This record gives sequence, C-alpha cells and structure tokens, in this order.
Amino acid sequence: MARSTMSARDAAEAAFKKTTTKPVEAASVAKGPVIPGAREQVSLRIDRDVLEHFQADGPGWQDRLNAALREAAGLS
Repeated sequence: MARSTMSARDAAEAAFKKTTTKPVEAASVAKGPVIPGAREQVSLRIDRDVLEHFQADGPGWQDRLNAALREAAGLS
C-alpha cells in the first residue's frame, strides 16, 4: 500500500478548507425577488446608549434609526 506524500498538517489544512469553503452554486443563488422599498428584518448589535437615544422619542425609533443610517451611508 502506497503512503501519502501529504504531511499531516497539509492534510488537516486541506480538510479544513474543504469543510469551510462555500460551494460556488450556493454563493451565486439569489435570495429571491427584490421588492423595491421593501425592508428586511436583521439582527444587529447596537450600543445601549445609541439604542436609548433613538427610543427616547417613543414609537417610530426604528424609522429614525434607519433614516440616520441612510444619511450616514450617503443614501438620502
């Protein structure tokens, strides 16, 4: 039986790369139709004081936060 010329480290790195690399097909698949103006629900970590600042004026804080993010990103 022939012995592999690959070192244990090279074999481990190859196995790691194989299990952590996304298949090309999965990366190119679209999530679905894009609806103009639609919002997407996400989970986002925000500093407590920033969250309290936007919530201080009551309901509508998510819209205010979104507007501030749009302005900061140069989208408004």
